[in-house]
Amino acid sequence: MLLQRTIVTPVNAIGIGVHTGKRARVSLRPAAANFGIQFVRDDFPNTFIRASGWHVSDTTLSTSIAYNDVEISTIEHLMSALWGMDIDNVIVHVGGEEVPILDGSAGQFVDLIETVGTRYCSAPRRYLKLEREVTVTQGDAVASLRPFDGFKVCYSYVYNHPVFNRCPKYVEIDFSKTSYVDEVSRARSFGLVRELEMAQSVNRCLGSSLDNAVGIDDAKILNPEGLRYPDEFVKHKILDAIGDLYLLGMPVLGEFEGYKSGHALNNRLVRAVLRTPEAWSVVDSEGAVVDDFDSASRPVRLM
Repeated sequence: MLLQRTIVTPVNAIGIGVHTGKRARVSLRPAAANFGIQFVRDDFPNTFIRASGWHVSDTTLSTSIAYNDVEISTIEHLMSALWGMDIDNVIVHVGGEEVPILDGSAGQFVDLIETVGTRYCSAPRRYLKLEREVTVTQGDAVASLRPFDGFKVCYSYVYNHPVFNRCPKYVEIDFSKTSYVDEVSRARSFGLVRELEMAQSVNRCLGSSLDNAVGIDDAKILNPEGLRYPDEFVKHKILDAIGDLYLLGMPVLGEFEGYKSGHALNNRLVRAVLRTPEAWSVVDSEGAVVDDFDSASRPVRLM
């Protein structure tokens, strides 16, 4: 039976907040079994925010969580890395209102965790196993979770643009056969230069640069190094979706399918799943249904 994991020792990173443009600091610290993933701002040290879909407060170009009017933004890449590294329990201290964007992917968060290593906690790992399909829509965008033996992601990125049209727009990944670290974690955020001014007019992307995103003009990619993967754009959408889905409170056993979905629709799906307990069960790594697990690990609304 697989046990829960945390990191061995604290590890820190400093960078820029992609939306605030301010210096940002994050510290990951070990946590005990069944603690889960909880965030705390250093300027509000007594307010812990559990990484839960119920606590999502904003999905404008990133995912933010809040509790008691304390908000932390841009958590999705870190959450994706924590999923990819099998981290169940960790305290995330943030030196302000935003997690640093680092290079715009989850890769440098993976590197941080690999630097200090992981260790087991004294409790079995829990999984949210889909028993029937849950689907949400917004316009023509669709996000679904359905039963699957393992974890699989299918994503369709739909955008008519000369650069995107030269790249794959659909990826299907079964993570029992594909390494998240090697094939997904280093996919970066991306954006059209012509849309940057509009984003900055609403105080988003103030720290965006070619150091933390793939920039695209009307005909070409602006980063001298080009793409890290031929399908980097759609893989970044998968990276984001994984981070958003980890706000279910535990890893998923099921298949996610997204068509034009983003942070807002991903969170609608997470909340729809949490509101439909008959659509899933909690199991251990051997597939046995868990009825007596600690309430701290239960993916429910925390008031």
